[in-house]
Amino acid sequence: MKIPAMIAAELRRLTSTRMSVIALIALMLVPVLYGGLYLWANQDPYARLSQVPVGLVVADEGSGDQNYGDRVADELVKGGAFDWRIMSADAATEALHDGTVDFTVTLPKDFSTALTSVSTDSPHQAKILLETNDANNYLASTIGSQAVEKIRSSVAKLVGEEAASTLLTAISDIRANLVTAADGAGKLADGAATAHDGAAKLHDGASQLATGTATLSQGAHQVASGAAQVAAGDRQIAGYADKAGTAAQDVTDALPQARADIIAELEKQGLDQAQIDAVVAKLDVLGDKVRAGNTTVQGAVGKIDQLAAGADQVAAGAAQVASGADAAAAGSAQLATGSAALADGLGTLTNGADQLRDGLDAGVAKIPDSSAALRAAQAKTIADPVQVSSGKLAAASNYGSGLAPFFAALAGWIGIYALFLIVKPISRRAVTALHKPIRITVAGWLTPAVLGGIQMVALFGILAVALGFGFAHPLGTLGVMIAASFVYASIILALNVWLGSVGQFLGLVLMVLQLVTAGGTFPWQTLPQPLEGLHHVLPMGYVVDAMRQLMYGGDLARAGTDMLVLAAWLVGALVLSAIGVTRMTHRRTLRDLQPSLIG
Repeated sequence: MKIPAMIAAELRRLTSTRMSVIALIALMLVPVLYGGLYLWANQDPYARLSQVPVGLVVADEGSGDQNYGDRVADELVKGGAFDWRIMSADAATEALHDGTVDFTVTLPKDFSTALTSVSTDSPHQAKILLETNDANNYLASTIGSQAVEKIRSSVAKLVGEEAASTLLTAISDIRANLVTAADGAGKLADGAATAHDGAAKLHDGASQLATGTATLSQGAHQVASGAAQVAAGDRQIAGYADKAGTAAQDVTDALPQARADIIAELEKQGLDQAQIDAVVAKLDVLGDKVRAGNTTVQGAVGKIDQLAAGADQVAAGAAQVASGADAAAAGSAQLATGSAALADGLGTLTNGADQLRDGLDAGVAKIPDSSAALRAAQAKTIADPVQVSSGKLAAASNYGSGLAPFFAALAGWIGIYALFLIVKPISRRAVTALHKPIRITVAGWLTPAVLGGIQMVALFGILAVALGFGFAHPLGTLGVMIAASFVYASIILALNVWLGSVGQFLGLVLMVLQLVTAGGTFPWQTLPQPLEGLHHVLPMGYVVDAMRQLMYGGDLARAGTDMLVLAAWLVGALVLSAIGVTRMTHRRTLRDLQPSLIG
């Protein structure tokens, strides 16, 4: 009997009755229902998160004119990432308990105060309170944690942007003030330089003045000395003049008595009156000259006294002039010293003003000028300095598409396993009647393999048409799915050939092992060490990897390597099955001779 005839005989047996057809169709639909329904249900759950109810409690009392709690709540509601429901704290607790909401987010009363506390002497972090209830849904709790982290990031960005904007505005104001200060420092430097030049000239003049006043002081002392000598001489002359004046006055005052005495003496001498009058007349002329001389003498004495008094005044004045000249000389010397110190101080001031001007100019140069638009852009960059730009060498279109390789590979195993519940892998009669173990093995393998391939074609149609998944290499992906069914059929065939019903059960165990080691959901590197070893041995992980490469547009060479491993499993399982069939041909029993539907 040829291989096609054996396959046809097995198919006739599977469709011999209406119930057999129904059973075959039902089992053929198992992978389609399993893979299709599961992937349909999980096609893109992230796109429907807006239907997840979440309680939002806004207890923020604000800080000054800011209420970040209200702003965050408005942004969350407008964003629509979840079905945000604003409620009180008590209502949120009750809703979380009875499952009305999947988790709650609370913005406490000091939310704004904490966010603005960075400018106070007691800075502290703001809190966002997340309450979850795993009894409602564990993944909802996980999603809630991710949502709160995004809220935290957005709030940090918002506050950071406002703080950076305030800081940049302050820096801009500082720059403007520095520009003004630099201009003022420049003027100060110019004025200090001018003042320094003037102080130098003042010092030169003060030095000349000090020299002149010193000379004046010496001359004044000499004049005072001469004036004192003149005054002393005048006083001596005045003394002599006073004595002469006194003597002249005494002579003048004695004239009347002398006249009377002369007249009396003449009378005693017996002169007559005429003779006496003649003598007296001559005496009166002499007396008049004496009086005139006395008057002249008295006038001269008075002038000499005035001259002596004036000489005294001149001497006193000269002494005062000398004292003043001394004071002027001392003051001029102090002025010269002070003007020198002033010149030095102004020199230091000039250097300091130059340094201040240069420093302010350098400071202004280091602070870039900015516009309001530039500061806004800078504030956004400071608040959110890192932008994640993600590129994908190979990309799944959505969550369901990401799971498709794993569940398609698993559905293929389930389909083959289900088929072996009704497919008779090896005909005992054929083994007994035919001594062709390879032909029998191939026929026993091809029947479930072809049916499994049909299952994979149907599942591929569901994925591509009904669910709309994209395929970078659709024919290659379909080829991997069909090849997976062929490999699975060879493995379960070998188990059945060698172990019978026990082998069928081990097929279920093997499915469970591959379910956890194929790396279909979490990366296989996260598996415990013993299970990680199984990942590199069992075939389903290679089916998943090959489908990913072909479905998402990954590394075709890697998919080729996966197919080589699957081919090794296929050949190895068929060889093992053939050995088992060969073994059967040498161990026939009366049970093997019972009639079979294969005929």
